[in-house]
Amino acid sequence: MTGYGAAFDWVRGHVEAERLPSAVLGIATAEGIVALDAFGSTGPRPARGSDPYRLFSITKVLMGLTAARAVERGLLSPQTPLSTAVPQFGAGREDVVRLEHLVSHTSGIPEPALDSRTPLREALTQPGRDFAAGAASRYSTIAFEGVAALLDAATGATWEAGVAQWADPLGATGITLDEEANPHAIVDGADLGFDADAFTAQRNPGAGLIGTAADLLAVGAALLRDAGEIVQPATLAMMRRSLTGAIPRLEPYPAERGQDWGFTWNLRTRAPGLIDRDVYGHGGWAGTEFWVHPTAGVAYVLLTNIVQRRGVDADGLDNAVVTGV
Repeated sequence: MTGYGAAFDWVRGHVEAERLPSAVLGIATAEGIVALDAFGSTGPRPARGSDPYRLFSITKVLMGLTAARAVERGLLSPQTPLSTAVPQFGAGREDVVRLEHLVSHTSGIPEPALDSRTPLREALTQPGRDFAAGAASRYSTIAFEGVAALLDAATGATWEAGVAQWADPLGATGITLDEEANPHAIVDGADLGFDADAFTAQRNPGAGLIGTAADLLAVGAALLRDAGEIVQPATLAMMRRSLTGAIPRLEPYPAERGQDWGFTWNLRTRAPGLIDRDVYGHGGWAGTEFWVHPTAGVAYVLLTNIVQRRGVDADGLDNAVVTGV
């Protein structure tokens, strides 16, 4: 772990201060994993480096890579309307919601609760809108039900099968929807009224995947190599172009946070708290983080399991990783 001591000290310190119950931090270069360690516990269960965690919204970028592969094959286009796969979508809307809107949080589809018991496809097709497609950006998980519908219609396979098709050859075989993987529990979920059973029943294409640090680091290393193992270099470059431009950013990601949205990637090109802004990745609801720094040649993963993280600023971890190269 030479060079990355500050990053591991950052995680260890937050666990010892009980701001994080458990945590796994892993760092990779294009050659593979260079550092990995685990800290703390979930109740009596000690954290281990190989443990699975709920990835929550990191699922979105894995879905994005799958959708981009369909674009490469000519099966989809960023301009493909959602209505081609879900004809009943858009009742009462005069605008057209396209794949590019779904993947960039600019679709204007009203957002249900993460643990809603309403089936996702039913929630997707309810009438009304938050704003006209492309007019603003508000973070959306229900939009990825639309991405899943487009993938299913275009490829004839489920979205999770599409993820496995490219992830398994990388060695990222632990990425799954299967609860038998036994991910660490969200320690404050019950206090927040989170209905874990309702959430897992959704098999949510924007938040439902489970995985290990090694799984995500295998993905990160492949992205750093940028040799076409997942998507071609031109495709990855397309995914990293901002789709949000100068449009308004609505809560919970206002403009002052310095974030743009590409083709599912969170682009921190204007983040005031970061040393290196040549970074793309995504975070998750219970504290998970997955970020790739292409110029620095490093990717890292933080897996943890608490929603209310008072006193934890993940920009500090990013700075410690990127300066430890």
